[in-house]
Amino acid sequence: MTHKTLLNALIPLVNDLSRDLADGERYQRLVDTMQALFPCDAAALLRLTGDTLVPLAINGFSNDTLGRRFRVQEHPRFAALLDHEGPTRFPADSSLPDPYDGLVHAHDGVLEVHDCMGCPILMNGRPWGLLTLDALAPDRFEHVDMASLQAFASLAAATVNVVERISMLALDSEQERMRADAYRLAAGQSRRELIGQSPAHQRLMDEIRLAGPSDMTVLITGETGVGKELVANAVHAASPRARKPIISINCAALPETLVESELFGHVRGAFSGAVSDRRGKFELAHGGTLFLDEVGELPLVVQAKLLRVLASGQLQRVGSDEERHVDVRLIAATNRDLEAEVREGRYRSDFYHRLSVYPMHVPPLRERGHDILLLSGFFLEENRARLGLHSLRLSADAQDALLSYPWPGNIRELEHLIGRTALQTLGRQAQRPQILTLTAKDFGFRPDSVVTTTVPDIGSDLPNGGFREAVTSYERRLLSDSLARNQHNLAATARELGLDRANLNRLAKRLGLK
Repeated sequence: MTHKTLLNALIPLVNDLSRDLADGERYQRLVDTMQALFPCDAAALLRLTGDTLVPLAINGFSNDTLGRRFRVQEHPRFAALLDHEGPTRFPADSSLPDPYDGLVHAHDGVLEVHDCMGCPILMNGRPWGLLTLDALAPDRFEHVDMASLQAFASLAAATVNVVERISMLALDSEQERMRADAYRLAAGQSRRELIGQSPAHQRLMDEIRLAGPSDMTVLITGETGVGKELVANAVHAASPRARKPIISINCAALPETLVESELFGHVRGAFSGAVSDRRGKFELAHGGTLFLDEVGELPLVVQAKLLRVLASGQLQRVGSDEERHVDVRLIAATNRDLEAEVREGRYRSDFYHRLSVYPMHVPPLRERGHDILLLSGFFLEENRARLGLHSLRLSADAQDALLSYPWPGNIRELEHLIGRTALQTLGRQAQRPQILTLTAKDFGFRPDSVVTTTVPDIGSDLPNGGFREAVTSYERRLLSDSLARNQHNLAATARELGLDRANLNRLAKRLGLK
């Protein structure tokens, strides 16, 4: 590569520094230019977050690569790249496993002989992330000018610096700064995150950014398995209360006689078994956030008592007349239609309106398009590490099958399906493979469970109740068919639909199938 060629390629990227571009577009243009400049089959930009490398932009890799999270300690090549300030090229016969084996589009098997190199991106002298290049031929990078790659890495650092500075300028208030700190804190506490790029997912993230810094009560609605608890954690992390605890309670898992004690606490002797004073979840969450999951399961009498706490911040422990003050932000979640529950008299109208100050709907997985593959990549990487595999990937027909399946159990069903399928497929191998590829056959989808991308015209068949009744009718048909396939075995039906058995019981009762 001549200096003129390098300069001509870099000029558009330099011009980009002064343009108003989305972060993702800046990163993708950077990777695309790198692949055009250097003779590689695949290129990637990864950001170092804690001990994990997160792909931000890729070219030449399978779609699920963007959803993967690579722990540096599990990938010695990444660790070696981060340990050097300049570019590193690995020998073609290197014994270090390659984290990209099986993920390059142009190759389906193990990359036994190939060329691999990379370079750290440094910010203020510390590693910010990596640029990586992979080629399928063993001598492809023989004549690559390392100085040119270093120059490109410097430009990448400048691009990253621009993105970071733009982000900092956006934090123009103390509240915004606290929100940014909270996101970083949350990222360090848990590897689970909200992954996605679809318009539906972006709308949800916009809602979280808007509602998070406020102190409004948030009601998160959505089907079972869509990740409502993750959304609640994200709302808490985006709030000024982020450094205080978020206390969770599953209202459906508590016997009715213990709900009040769990929420408000009790004093010694309040009831049989109360051998000492105990703080409830509200007091434990003081200064922070209380997350009520499955809030649609709360008994009417408890709803009335919660109203008083939400209105005044005052509560009494069970068995006590002493008033206690709590400062708590409430986030609630349900898969029920609470408006319908109110109309049927099973839910208090005043309590519902207290909960739904800021309603937030989490979209079902079937409405999120290619987010399915990003989430699959995340779960594949988790299972690769858990099973001790070199690489775990999806075949092309498996990707198509995952995209075509309706996902009645949503993200939870996807997570469990990938974990179960990976374990079962590995168990069927005569010898332990270096790369385990999951196919559509391995997932075992029934022909009648895969949907086409053509949306039928249901206008003439819409029930009298409109959209809501149409959804209920679909749920009833889906559950009825699953029960029939499983000879009305509730445990088997719950597994097939990716539902908790208790939730399945309630759903069947609501739909008149029990």
